[in-house]
Amino acid sequence: MEGVDDRERMQHVLEAVVAITSELSLDGVLDRILTAARTLVGARYAALGVPSDDPDRRLRTFVHQGMDADTVGRIGDLPAGHGLLGLLVDDPRPIRLRDLSAHPAAYGFPEHHPPMRSFIGVPVATSDRVFGNLYLTEKEGGREFTEEDEAVVVALAAAAGVALEHVELYEDAGRRQAWLTATAEIIALLADDTSVDRALHAVADRARALSGADVAWVVTGADPQALHLETVSGAPTDLGAMRRLRMDESLASIVLRTGEALAVDDLASDPRAVDPSSMEGWPRLGPVIVLPLRSSKGVEGVLSLAWTPEHVGDYRRVDPALPASFAEQATLALQLARVRDDRQRLSLLEERDRIGRDLHDLVIQRLFAVGLGLQSAARLAPDGELAERLQRGIDDIDDTIKDIRRTIFALGTLDTASDVQSEIEGLVDRAGTVMKLRPRLRIDGPLRTVVTDDLAPDLLAVLSEALTNVARHAHASAVDVHLTVGADEVELVVADDGRGMAPGVRESGLRNMRARAERHGGALAVGPADGGGTAVRWRVPVAW
Repeated sequence: MEGVDDRERMQHVLEAVVAITSELSLDGVLDRILTAARTLVGARYAALGVPSDDPDRRLRTFVHQGMDADTVGRIGDLPAGHGLLGLLVDDPRPIRLRDLSAHPAAYGFPEHHPPMRSFIGVPVATSDRVFGNLYLTEKEGGREFTEEDEAVVVALAAAAGVALEHVELYEDAGRRQAWLTATAEIIALLADDTSVDRALHAVADRARALSGADVAWVVTGADPQALHLETVSGAPTDLGAMRRLRMDESLASIVLRTGEALAVDDLASDPRAVDPSSMEGWPRLGPVIVLPLRSSKGVEGVLSLAWTPEHVGDYRRVDPALPASFAEQATLALQLARVRDDRQRLSLLEERDRIGRDLHDLVIQRLFAVGLGLQSAARLAPDGELAERLQRGIDDIDDTIKDIRRTIFALGTLDTASDVQSEIEGLVDRAGTVMKLRPRLRIDGPLRTVVTDDLAPDLLAVLSEALTNVARHAHASAVDVHLTVGADEVELVVADDGRGMAPGVRESGLRNMRARAERHGGALAVGPADGGGTAVRWRVPVAW
């Protein structure tokens, strides 16, 4: 800006400062800094480079003005921060040159790059760090930049530092608001009777989007030795395969034990970590933050956020306090959802119990009375077709009573359960009510740890089928249920002291039990029990 006195030039500087500080977007501030700098000192080209931690690419961001799109396209890649640009990264002090190509640190220009000689480089600093460096080249008229030009650019850079700090504060407030909004969304989602599973996936999705993470996942469980992978966001999900990973020896288990968040710079190289990058379709993961899902009862799980090495800058821009607060608030909302689900489940169980009682106390008793009446009539009827028809009716009523008892038993059997041992104990209790005798239950070995979600439904179904067969056919006075968890197999034995099963039962009633064993590579055996009766042995292999 030639031909103006110092007072007028200072007025232009102040106007530029006002224009820069009135902008609240990062891109807008950077654009106004470059425009003001070029105008104030009469530079043809201006650029601002933001340093990175990558030794191969010294500049994380490089914005520029003065070159048209065609020229930029022919040049190709933007500067990586070597040569003179890298000198300012290493030593952020103002530098002014008549001919930048004569400087010892000059790196040269790529093909198609316009010629540049005169040069000013000035650091742009906020209150606590150097944000980047402002570069100006090619003063109008082929002249060199003056001391006054350098002073103007230094003053402008100081104002730019203040403006950039304001932008960071504004963006930080926006990020905080976004995390608060995400928490409200999760709470609203759960208020709409959304399932806990869907809510957990929403927690992972929102945390990944707000943090800029590439992958997020949620693991639950109060016991570090029995963690359960609930959901994954941002990568192909094969929960069955991923659940075979040793979560009991992982960063998640450490956070669960300590209750403190954990940050790791490289997941693949940390010996404490379980790295899911080997899963098909997953990217190689670098930094990770593992956050506790903390409630009034303690830590109930963890939320993990992971970035690829290419996005390490996004990781470093995350304030860990924001996702940590989000995780805690989300945990409170999930607790409310679980309470709601427990109430609904309790209501369903109560309704099942009511139906079962009605079937047992009303329907069965009435059918039994009808059957007794028919038996009395059959004794009085002469031999022949009438007697045969009465006997068939009696048999049909007897079969119907047995079917109703089986239905009562099934009403109390859940398909899956988070605690398989509790489900087995409950199933045996309900069987005792139906059979009018209490089966003796014995469990040996770490059942909760070894029996997987895939095996548990079949184990419960086989136990239910075996006890039902005892109730229908055995006429037993004692039943023993023995479940053994060994080093390489799970064995269920149901033995009674009754009269044994009819051949028809072996062919039909046991077919499902045998199929459920074979599904897991196991087998079913039926034979006499010690002391009489029948013993059903169901075995399947397991891997610890």
